[in-house]
Amino acid sequence: MGKTISEKILTLHSAKEAKASYLVLAEVDLLMGHDWNTPLTIQVLKEMGVENIFDPKKAIFVVDHAVPSPNERISAMQKETEDFARRQGVFLYLSGQGICHQLLPEQGHVLPGMVVVGCDSHTTTYGALNAFAVGVGSTDLAAALASGQIWLKVPQTIKVNLRGRLPQGVCAKDLILDIIRRVTAEGANYMALEFSGDGVAHLSMDGRLTISNMSVEMGAKAALFETDSKTREWLSKRTSRDFEAISPDPDAQYAWVWEWNLSAIVPQVAMPHNVDNAVPVSEIAGTRIHQGILGTCTNGRLEDLRAAAQILRGKKIFPDFRLIVVPASRQVLIEALREGILEILLQSGAVVIPPGCGPCHGASNGVPRDGENIISTANRNFKGRMGNNKASIYLASPATVAASALEGKIVDPRQYLE
Repeated sequence: MGKTISEKILTLHSAKEAKASYLVLAEVDLLMGHDWNTPLTIQVLKEMGVENIFDPKKAIFVVDHAVPSPNERISAMQKETEDFARRQGVFLYLSGQGICHQLLPEQGHVLPGMVVVGCDSHTTTYGALNAFAVGVGSTDLAAALASGQIWLKVPQTIKVNLRGRLPQGVCAKDLILDIIRRVTAEGANYMALEFSGDGVAHLSMDGRLTISNMSVEMGAKAALFETDSKTREWLSKRTSRDFEAISPDPDAQYAWVWEWNLSAIVPQVAMPHNVDNAVPVSEIAGTRIHQGILGTCTNGRLEDLRAAAQILRGKKIFPDFRLIVVPASRQVLIEALREGILEILLQSGAVVIPPGCGPCHGASNGVPRDGENIISTANRNFKGRMGNNKASIYLASPATVAASALEGKIVDPRQYLE
């Protein structure tokens, strides 16, 4: 019986055959922690009596969740993370360099066939690069840092066949929101998703990263794409290391096979206060919006900023509307500066803040006011997510956020791209 991508990767990293529902002890290729969760991981390591992690070369810590630090408590958390990384010899990305889920792929740390463990639920992002990448809690990260291994139940796999191509004005964000609304927030609990079909070739690497990132919002344990020519070209610009691409066997066994026609997708908006509460933009067009967020680990990449700039070029955002732009990394920021994208966004009235997680989780900046509606390219819209439980968050694509910023209300972005 053939294997899925997940089963193949976990078999290669375990001392036994890894089939769906088996429990395996897998060797880990890369571990990631960030300033929000690493201090607890450090405390767990102390309680375990672990003085040194198993291999500093296989760990990366990132300071990204509050940039720059807004208060004494967070400054102390960041210092503890940095001090531990330096003592252990762990690769460290400092405040302002970018978001963990952008930096690890962008800087060539993640390769096809890897097992990656990160102390953040959106670690699934790296599956876009054909890696088995899972998010864990601080205690599990501590155990993996100490041993270099992690116990995993091999997930069953859902094959998602993507056919055709997305129409103009429709983004990968719209596709994943459409999938989540139909599957629901628990429809893929502890499942691995394999995205395949002729439609994948028409998705950019930025778009694939967005899809893998948000797959956890329907409960997925991992979300993987196969390695194709786009993947190889993208990686060739970031690393010279060798890798082995992993493909499923022709007779691999899947729990379900889902079919998605990309040409039928329209712009989507997830309404408060759940990600699967999504509808076509036409159903809530006209809803008053007070603030927009363009960025985060989901949609703060160069492609996303370009999409917004295409709509905002030569125009001004709605009076009293606040548009906050958060590039996903310093490299994205620099490239957007070189292309003139930042000038377009700033001329429109947007505010650009340093690369990082920013307003997404309400820890440092961009906290909305009571009673406000926010439209964001982030991945979650739970009540209180951005730091104020009296505000409401709508999730949408960069194009929809930009178009809505012009009118101060939710609008279909396609009218600005005709």
